[in-house]
Amino acid sequence: MRARLIAAFALILAVRVCAPAQSAPATTSPPHGYRIAGRALDSVTGDPVARVTISVLSGDYQGAVASAVTGPDGRFSLDNIPAGKYPLNAYRRGYRSTYYDEHEGFNSAIVTGDGLATDNLEFHLAPAAVLHGIVTDDEGEPVESAQVALFKQSDSNAGSHMEQAGSAQTDDTGMYEFAGLPAGEYVVAVSAEPWYAQHRPIYMGGSSEPSPLDLAYPVTFYDSTIDESAATPIKLEAGIREQADIHLHAVPALHFRLPSSPQDGGRFFLQQSIFGNSVPVGHSEMTISRDHGLTEISGIAPGMYEAEVGDPPRHMVLNANSNQDISLTGGIPTVTVSGTIAFAGGGPLPPHIFVTLASLDRRGQMGYDADHGRFRFEGVLPGEFTLGSATSDHPLAVVATSTTGVVSAGGRITVGDQPLSLSVTVARAEVKIQGFARAGNAPAPGAMIVLVPADPHSFPALVRRDQSDSDGSFELVGVAPGTYTVIAIEDGWKLDWQDRQVLARYLRGGLPVTVSDQSGPVLRLARAVAAMQRLP
Repeated sequence: MRARLIAAFALILAVRVCAPAQSAPATTSPPHGYRIAGRALDSVTGDPVARVTISVLSGDYQGAVASAVTGPDGRFSLDNIPAGKYPLNAYRRGYRSTYYDEHEGFNSAIVTGDGLATDNLEFHLAPAAVLHGIVTDDEGEPVESAQVALFKQSDSNAGSHMEQAGSAQTDDTGMYEFAGLPAGEYVVAVSAEPWYAQHRPIYMGGSSEPSPLDLAYPVTFYDSTIDESAATPIKLEAGIREQADIHLHAVPALHFRLPSSPQDGGRFFLQQSIFGNSVPVGHSEMTISRDHGLTEISGIAPGMYEAEVGDPPRHMVLNANSNQDISLTGGIPTVTVSGTIAFAGGGPLPPHIFVTLASLDRRGQMGYDADHGRFRFEGVLPGEFTLGSATSDHPLAVVATSTTGVVSAGGRITVGDQPLSLSVTVARAEVKIQGFARAGNAPAPGAMIVLVPADPHSFPALVRRDQSDSDGSFELVGVAPGTYTVIAIEDGWKLDWQDRQVLARYLRGGLPVTVSDQSGPVLRLARAVAAMQRLP
């Protein structure tokens, strides 16, 4: 978790901590500093947890300012802490390493200073779950080096779907393990190659009869089924250790035949499809025969696949249950999405801008390093997408796109069955908005802070989020010029913030704010944002 937080949010939080603190006027720390104290509690039982290492971290998350270990009553105390803003981390074997009041990669830093209460904290630790098992073959022997993929039911309200949550490889005893898991519902899928398998072409002038050892393991789900819809979900409670053994059964491998070689326009790229997630195929062999004018793919296990064929490429979904001839004219044609980038208001571009094209139906994301403002995505399927952009140092906001003279706000585009050429307008998203969330006259720590753009078409490209710290302070970074509303929602982390209609119910209680080119690097809100209760 810590590594994930550092990778995704180190820049944000480092800037937040290093920026001038809003929580109190400049003050000199008392001779012995301030105190951060409280109790570590089991999030399931509510019992005190002993021997937890509590660390006060520096603003850049690179080191500990101070640390302490909880006693038998779960209590900890860290003294002589200078005035400032500090992330707080807790670690103990058997529990998930976590930050104080952590939600979706955000957490509430502890702000020390005159008049700030920081000595009665409750640090809730979730017991870690473990999922393990043994993968065996038809003879009951362990399968070594099998690839085990872990999928988790998404917690998003945007729609039920499975996301890959981890991967592992079996050892020489066939054992795999996923440790440190949060509570949730999981599915395990295993792919492997029989150690004795021998694949040979059957269309290259030799015998059309396959070898008796031309075998493959289909992707197999717990509880030992090859039917994705029949996979048995594994419900993990916090702190539980669950075993899920999986048995693999070898079946005849399949062969795909293309009527030309890749050098002759027969491009063929194959990926396995598991719960809508594309994963590499690691156990197939390609044989090209110019004499026979074809390409043969052997060693294919039965299952669902996605393929790109031909040039220009076409997208094909294959339910592989027998040998197949692959047509270079079948499937859905893909298109090219290309364009140019310019700054709003003009100005020179940096040499390289990274551009992303993300599918709204969760098919994935493509990236391109634009050279002097020009980008090009190949093999794009029809659908709805959002464009994103950034330099090596700063995020950029896509404020408008245009095609054939029609300008649309934001970065959302529709790709059809024809190539799409875009003119993309971006703005430097470098402003920081600092403010406070309050519930009545008291700080509102732990609230979900959302910066909602007024223009619906700019959603979600210009949305920014944060979590309020112990004194109610927050900082929204990477904000582009525009008109927004800042909202603060207590216990808002279960909301689908990516759905603008969900957030629309809170806009009336938010604080309007306008960011312009003259706003400067930091825009401090003149008054606090009223924290609202989450609506049913």
